[in-house]
Amino acid sequence: MSHRWGLKDPEIADLFFKEDPEKLFTDLREIGHGSFGAVYFAFHRFSVAVAPSAVLRISLFSQKWQDIIKEVKYLQKIQHPNCIEYKGCYLREHTAWLVMEYCLGSASDLLEVHKKPLQEVEIAAITHGALQGLAYLHSHNMIHRDVKAGNVLLTEPGQVKLADFGSASIACPANSFVGTPYWMAPEVILAMDEGQYEGKVDIWSLGITCIELAERKPPLFNMNAMSALYHIAQNESPMLQSIEWTDYFRNFVDSCLQKIPQDRPNSEELLKHAFVQRERPESVLVDLINRTKDAVRELDNLQYRKMKKILFQEAHNGPTTEAQDEEEEPEHVVGRTGTVNSAGSNQSIPSMSISASSQSSSVNSLTDACDDKSEADMEGDHTVMSVIHLKPERTNDEETEPNNRPTEPQSQPAQTPRPKRNREHFATIRTASLTRQIKEHEQDSELREQILGYKRMRRQHQKQLMALENKLKAEMDEHRLRLDKELENQRNTFAQEMDKLIKKHQAAMEKYAKTFSNDEKKFQQHIQSQQKKELNSFLESQKREYKLRKEQLKEELNENQSTPKKEKQEWFSKQKENFQHYQAEEDANLQRRQRQYLELECRRFKRRILIARHNIEQDLVREELNKRQTQKDLEHAMLLRHHESMQELEFRQLNNIQKTRTELVRLQHQTELTNQQEYNKRRERELRRKHAMEVRQQPKSLKSKELQIKKQFQDTCKIQTRQYKALRNQLLETTPKSEHKAVLKRMKQEQHRKLAILAEQYDHSINEMLSTQALRLDETQEAQCQALRMQLQQELELLNAYQSKIKMQTDAQHDRERKELEQRVSLRRALLEHKIEEEMMSLQNERLARIQSLLERQAREVEAFGSESIRLGFSNMVLSNISPEALNKFFFPPQVVNYVLRNVVSNNLSEFSFI
Repeated sequence: MSHRWGLKDPEIADLFFKEDPEKLFTDLREIGHGSFGAVYFAFHRFSVAVAPSAVLRISLFSQKWQDIIKEVKYLQKIQHPNCIEYKGCYLREHTAWLVMEYCLGSASDLLEVHKKPLQEVEIAAITHGALQGLAYLHSHNMIHRDVKAGNVLLTEPGQVKLADFGSASIACPANSFVGTPYWMAPEVILAMDEGQYEGKVDIWSLGITCIELAERKPPLFNMNAMSALYHIAQNESPMLQSIEWTDYFRNFVDSCLQKIPQDRPNSEELLKHAFVQRERPESVLVDLINRTKDAVRELDNLQYRKMKKILFQEAHNGPTTEAQDEEEEPEHVVGRTGTVNSAGSNQSIPSMSISASSQSSSVNSLTDACDDKSEADMEGDHTVMSVIHLKPERTNDEETEPNNRPTEPQSQPAQTPRPKRNREHFATIRTASLTRQIKEHEQDSELREQILGYKRMRRQHQKQLMALENKLKAEMDEHRLRLDKELENQRNTFAQEMDKLIKKHQAAMEKYAKTFSNDEKKFQQHIQSQQKKELNSFLESQKREYKLRKEQLKEELNENQSTPKKEKQEWFSKQKENFQHYQAEEDANLQRRQRQYLELECRRFKRRILIARHNIEQDLVREELNKRQTQKDLEHAMLLRHHESMQELEFRQLNNIQKTRTELVRLQHQTELTNQQEYNKRRERELRRKHAMEVRQQPKSLKSKELQIKKQFQDTCKIQTRQYKALRNQLLETTPKSEHKAVLKRMKQEQHRKLAILAEQYDHSINEMLSTQALRLDETQEAQCQALRMQLQQELELLNAYQSKIKMQTDAQHDRERKELEQRVSLRRALLEHKIEEEMMSLQNERLARIQSLLERQAREVEAFGSESIRLGFSNMVLSNISPEALNKFFFPPQVVNYVLRNVVSNNLSEFSFI
């Protein structure tokens, strides 16, 4: 079992005591019964104080194990004089024994016993104690969530105790739909769909409890529980109906029942209210308890005497006569009506009770009922014990044999020390109503199951809607991730392409630079070879000219025979030397011209190469910028495509959610309508049963009426007989004896005639009584049927109005969600377009900056080249003259030749186009 119930977990095992409860507790007597199990009054066998306890025995098959663990944990956290004291929890086979402080009963028991509302000073005292307990819970962020008269208990010294923490919440704020319908705050009802609530829901329930104590039942109690929920959610707050209450009380109730939680005061503020702070006798609750105990004792004594009389009559005289039945009827009515439960005490939405008087009434033993001793000597430290059964068979045995329970502890060894106890310590303010409790639990089980089923359906719908939202969110995240991945892949591809393009441009520039360097060398070599040929030709021509000149000189010398040979030789040498010198000068001039030409042409060539390189750089930058522009355009197109895809998915998901929500609301409303119809049928069925019972009981009532009429007839006959005898004697005295016979005959005839008239009147009275009673019964039943139909029709109309309101709210929510989505999509589209525009502007600015930077750098290079050329003695005009033939002589790439031919006429780089 420990494995099954998780007791191997040390944290859970520490919640329960290890002792055997059957050996610890003795003198058990059943004081209450409910759907959860039975409640017993008991003593602790080894307790020195001999304080009684209340033991709740709950079957673990009928309650969720986690609910028990939750409540035990909750009870361990609570320590306050106005909260019921928790003594411990034991496990015995399939039963949990929950031991609590014993209380005499609940505030609802006071209403049951006295059959009238409490006095205002008594309500104030009970409310003050409950408020102190709530203030303690709220200060520790706890919420009771099921405050009502049935869960406000009273002890012998007059202390007020909050009990039944099965619905309590440790977390604040909370969002569970928990509580009893008629006492439930509007925000708890709204929490079925959405929203949260705090401890102020207990303040609302306390206000409803005040009305319950002042009017014997909460507002809307004659209404179906589900209809009451709709009424609470959409209508105004209830108020006290009677005008006899003071303004303090009315203001207190109105403060508690503020529809908006923010306008509702908290428990600390209400403790300062004049209603609970007004002076009142300290013994007000003790006096109320004593009066109630006396009334309970009297009711139990009546029942006891009646049963004793019935048993005595059956033992000696057999069944009682009809007249005796009539005489006993008033006592039977008193005993039967003295055990009415508090309104709605058995309609709490799942909440496991642990207090003896919050769910069931106590049972007084017959021996104690006859005792008139005062119970003021009872000790104040009382305890309530609860037990939970795991085997339904065993639970049934214990329920059917409650009188055998006190004998169980007596099987213990005789040497066990037992403190001396006074059995008169048992006291209660609850009537003996065990059978009625079981019957009421059976009658209310259908309603509880209906509300529980409705709650389960709402939770299932919420889970279904949440699961759909999570699924759609996961789908949205997956779709967004896929789009982001696609965009990232495109950007990576673009980055790779741009890296390749930049590397390609770098390689091209390196290739062009290499080509330009080689072409420059070839150009120099070409000019130098031409100049070398020219120089060689010039030298050859000089040699020929020298030879020719030498021969001419020799001829001139030969012609002039008169000149001496030596003089000729000197002149010839001189002429030869002059000519050589002239040729040397010519040769030097030629080499100088060639050198200048070479420098000029090389400078021109460098300038052309510089311009060609600038044009190539411009072309490469233009290609890179155009590539970036194309990539950015593709990226923007993808972003717009992704936006359209996300928009389509969002609208499709919104349609799915709204369609699902509409379907769930339809199912919910259909269930509500079905529940209402079942409730209507049940009410009509109950009314028909009541009417059938009245019809069956009618002969008995008519017989009683007929006996009364018959008795009246008999009395009349007796009176007439006496009158006849008196008249006869008088006439006989005044009439001659000879006429006596005629007078007697005449009087006898008159007497017979009058008796015949009485018999006719008797028959007429009987017939009139029968017809009147039947007519009155039919009219009353018809009026009751009509009133019930009107009430059920109003509840159905209220349900339809509430459902129409929910549909309108759902439609409005759907319209709001669609508009919000359209606004989000529109805003996202505007932000995307703004981002695209900003990126385009940034790209354009980057483009212009790149172009400007390139042109400025190229202009600086041209300016530096021009300055260097001027320093070397070359003007820009001379350097700019170039012929196509000169370019075609060299091995330039066609692209370079085209650039040079296109731009050679101008040095202005701003004329280069980057479009």
